[in-house]
Amino acid sequence: MEKRLIARGLLAGAVGAVLAFLFARVCAEPAIGRAIAFEDGRADAENAHGVHEHGAELFTRGVQANAGLGFGVLIFGVAMGALLAVVFCVLAGRARGIGARRLSLLLAAGAFVAVYLVPFVKYPPNPPAVGQADTIRARTGWYLVMVLASVVLAAGAVWLARRLDARLGAWNGTLVAAGAYLVAVAVVGVVLPAVDETPGPLRDASGAIAYPGFPADVLYEFRLVSLGAQLVLWAAIGLVFGTLARRALEERVPA
Repeated sequence: MEKRLIARGLLAGAVGAVLAFLFARVCAEPAIGRAIAFEDGRADAENAHGVHEHGAELFTRGVQANAGLGFGVLIFGVAMGALLAVVFCVLAGRARGIGARRLSLLLAAGAFVAVYLVPFVKYPPNPPAVGQADTIRARTGWYLVMVLASVVLAAGAVWLARRLDARLGAWNGTLVAAGAYLVAVAVVGVVLPAVDETPGPLRDASGAIAYPGFPADVLYEFRLVSLGAQLVLWAAIGLVFGTLARRALEERVPA
């Protein structure tokens, strides 16, 4: 049964990845196009003022926005679907009164918060043209630290809620555990360093602005769409896996 559920988790992850990719491809296209236009314009301005010269890209922006993004989202979605299925298998026997679909949605919602939303607050994603070669590795490393800390603290919050259930009741215990989680991740977010990679205005030798900084509205739009794409991904995983898992569990029960 566990293998069947994990297979359904893989399928749910693939479905969620396709939907998230389509959402991002359609909704993020205007912001990505404006970001690429900014990058090209800034590169021309830098070359004109002898500031910097860009090397040739290994992959074009078109390849990155289509094949690269699609493959990355697919791998992530399938992996997260399998992980959700594994956690579902572990908790299903202990939460029989919840139901397969409800448990799946709760797990997907919790994963969305712990894996993406909390790290997003500290290190939100950046569109093309935002990022520096000398800071991208450090930013990626700190982002992974934030994800790991958020997931570990979320697991600790679940454990704390179960321990407080008998003493405070399910509702109060859950509220206390959620509050402890928020405080803990806030502390981690304050401790971890901030990385500011948004390009400011390009100035010439006299100090005059030769090219403006990165548009704030494009940055906001891209990050909002990225958040929406992850919401689509996790909602689809929770809904699809919950339906498939419920059917699999019903097939196991003899008539």
